[in-house]
Amino acid sequence: MQTRQKVFVVGEGITEQYYFKHLSGIKGYCITVKPRLFTDSSIGKISQKTTELLQADVKVICVFDADVSQRNAKEKAELIKFKQKHKGHKNVIICDSLPAIEFWFLLHYHCTHKQFTSNKSLVNALKSHINSYCKKKHFLEKPNWVIKMSEKQDEAVKHAKAIEKKGGSYSNIFKAIEFLDQRKSQQK
Repeated sequence: MQTRQKVFVVGEGITEQYYFKHLSGIKGYCITVKPRLFTDSSIGKISQKTTELLQADVKVICVFDADVSQRNAKEKAELIKFKQKHKGHKNVIICDSLPAIEFWFLLHYHCTHKQFTSNKSLVNALKSHINSYCKKKHFLEKPNWVIKMSEKQDEAVKHAKAIEKKGGSYSNIFKAIEFLDQRKSQQK
């Protein structure tokens, strides 16, 4: 019998925070999503929080946008260092998205690996499916947008896996979803 290991979600912003908070309630995932685990800054800070959490017997899901690493050499070096440090670590799931988490949201509605050149163009594409979507707290704190997407979560996982090696935009959030679904089924 497996021990009940705590799962923490660490990320870089309120979009990731609210998404996983709502998803936890909707899907019944047993995860810890706290504002102190989210930062609007660098991969370095996410790495630091991950290292701190790993001092206990916990699983850490790291959710962040990879777009800054495409424009900033220092952030790119931090991202490479972070991924190498935790590659193959049984208690770390790295869930980066390029350019942003909104690409994961878009995958709930159709399969694409289109290279989005800006977050604005990505959000505009997403708005054709969630017309009121915006990255502001007043929208994100309401669970309706996640409820709607969660009905298509299996499709998003399929789409993300189908484009995983094609280049262009991508999201590895499916790795967290598969882990959480498997963990939930084992706990029944």
